[in-house]
Amino acid sequence: MTDTSEADRGNAGARSLEMIARADIDAWFVREVLPLEAALTQYFRHNWRDAAGVADFLQDVYLRVYEAAAKEFPTSTRSFVFTIAHNLLVDRVRRAKVIPLEAVENFEALNVPADVPGPEAHAVARDELRRLEAALEKLPPRARQAFALHHIEGLTVREIASRMSIGERGVTWHLNEGLRALAATLYGEGEKP
Repeated sequence: MTDTSEADRGNAGARSLEMIARADIDAWFVREVLPLEAALTQYFRHNWRDAAGVADFLQDVYLRVYEAAAKEFPTSTRSFVFTIAHNLLVDRVRRAKVIPLEAVENFEALNVPADVPGPEAHAVARDELRRLEAALEKLPPRARQAFALHHIEGLTVREIASRMSIGERGVTWHLNEGLRALAATLYGEGEKP
């Protein structure tokens, strides 16, 4: 026969309450938060162009939401989740010293002050942009369309194939052809034999 002290019974009761609370949080999370995943993914894809980072953002949001729910359930789950998502984007932008142009589509929505380049940087950027626009105009129409959809709009090969009504191999071919032609025009590399 085992003798259980009062302290042991009290600890068991606290653990039991903790497990009940965790079960409640788990149920709330599955019921309220997980259904928002598609909208949340779309939000991150729209505001952060690095597709590889979307899964990391989702995990960070889920972690913060779960930890906050352990203290108190929010009154409006959707607005709470998207507020956390917005704050994560702002944090990432602030931590990054150099932000790729395609990383964040809408800087104004993030309320992050931007460094203003000088006139020389403007002139160099304008010249580079003109060279790139001229090189893009020289591309065959289908290669230009595939290139723009992939590198400017951030669509996947599958999405481009659907939009252009061609197979994925055709999209890949057009992307490769466009990249080779741009390299040849801009850098004198990848010339056709």
